Amino acid sequence: MAATVSSPANVPIINGHPDYTFAAALSKVSPKAQAAAKAKAQDFEAMFLNSMMSQMTSGLKGEGPFGDTVGTGAWRSMLTEQYSQTIAKAGGLGIANDVYRSLILQQANSVA
Repeated sequence: MAATVSSPANVPIINGHPDYTFAAALSKVSPKAQAAAKAKAQDFEAMFLNSMMSQMTSGLKGEGPFGDTVGTGAWRSMLTEQYSQTIAKAGGLGIANDVYRSLILQQANSVA
C-alpha cells in the first residue's frame, strides 16, 4: 500500500510533495502580481511551443489545409501560433508551471 502525502489545503504539491517554499513565496507576492506572473509564464510556454511547431511544419509542402501557394507560410504560421496558445491554455507541457514558480520565488526574494 502506497503512502500518501498529506498537506494543508493551501500548500501546493510539487512532484508529489508539499512545496512549502513556494507556499511561503506566494504569501509574499500580491494576487495581482501572481496573476501577471501566471500570464507571462503561459505566454512563454506558448512561444516555446510555437517555435517547436514552426520547426516541425517548416518543410511541409503540397496537399493539406494550405496547399503549396505563396501565402502558405503566413497562414501556417498563424495556425501554429493559435495551436500553441490553445495548448498552453489547456495546461501545455508543464513548462508554464515551472516558469511561474521561478517568477514567484524571484519576486518573493526581491520583496524580502
